[in-house]
Amino acid sequence: MIHRLRNLDFSLLGALFFLALFSLLSLASSGMDFFWKQLMWYIVGFGLIIFGSLFDWRWLGTQIWFRAALYWGSVCLVFISNFLSGTVRGTKGWISVAGFQFEPAELVKLSVILVLSSYFARKHIHAWQTRTLFISLVFVLIPTIPIVLHPDFGSAAMVIVLWFGFILLSGINIRRFFVGVGCFVLSFVLMWTFVLKPYQKDRVTGFFSPERDPLGVNYNVIQSKVAIGSGGFFGKGFGMGTQVQFNFLPEAKTDFIFAAIVEEWGLFGGVSIIFAFFFAVYRVIMIGLRAKDNYFRFICLGAGVYFIAHFTVNIGSALGLLPVAGITFPFLSYGGSNLLTSSVLLSIIQHIKLESST
Repeated sequence: MIHRLRNLDFSLLGALFFLALFSLLSLASSGMDFFWKQLMWYIVGFGLIIFGSLFDWRWLGTQIWFRAALYWGSVCLVFISNFLSGTVRGTKGWISVAGFQFEPAELVKLSVILVLSSYFARKHIHAWQTRTLFISLVFVLIPTIPIVLHPDFGSAAMVIVLWFGFILLSGINIRRFFVGVGCFVLSFVLMWTFVLKPYQKDRVTGFFSPERDPLGVNYNVIQSKVAIGSGGFFGKGFGMGTQVQFNFLPEAKTDFIFAAIVEEWGLFGGVSIIFAFFFAVYRVIMIGLRAKDNYFRFICLGAGVYFIAHFTVNIGSALGLLPVAGITFPFLSYGGSNLLTSSVLLSIIQHIKLESST
């Protein structure tokens, strides 16, 4: 076992540890209760990555029953959360177990990555055929619909982005690509007309009119920009961020943790985080490119899409470049659901690294 663990990608682990360190520093500056809770999640997460890599994911991943159980189990949990969950941060997509809250939508993302990886590993040559596109889209829409009903449009969008990413990774058909874009635009118009609630529409319109309603719909983004802009190059110092310490910045531990960190650690801290994150994604992609079969390769590339999509929406929201969607920054934002899901995915990727080293 020790010999196999020596072949882990320690540069990837180092980048993740760097993100975890900044996250814990940010949480400690605003309250030790959150620090200790998140520290526990990081211990569990890194344990999953390291020791989970020893599982034979190659065998388990080829078992239809495993993928089916994970996929349909996550779908069932999403449906159940619609009826049993209380409202948390505007959605009902949470399940409470022994005092801990878990978001099934995160498990859906993991199951979709594994299912689509298996499917496109067999069908990637014919990825743009109508039958392949339709079946793969059905895999995605089945869990996406109940997620929309939460309503959690951010997570639903992430699942759709995963599907779109797999399609692009399999090559591109220009004509069908633009047909797909047209379908997406039509779907958005229908959702805007019949599904989106007024406060969700306000988030979108507020994005296009950032000066409108500074104490209402645009308050979060304005405070985030103030936090980022006031950080300077080296920041205000640990525990000295006024936007965070005086609670002017909402969701400073989750949606806007990047802004909270930049206020206290400045541009230097923000750039360091971005560099560490993309270095981790780079290592994931490189492991995928060196994988011995298409299934493992698609898992790594799909994971890259997953991480980059989360990063883009989270950072874009903090900078006011995208509407606020409640999407976390992987391995940085407070919470256990996304962290554990990411850790399981990274344990599979570390196993791929071990298999490629033999």
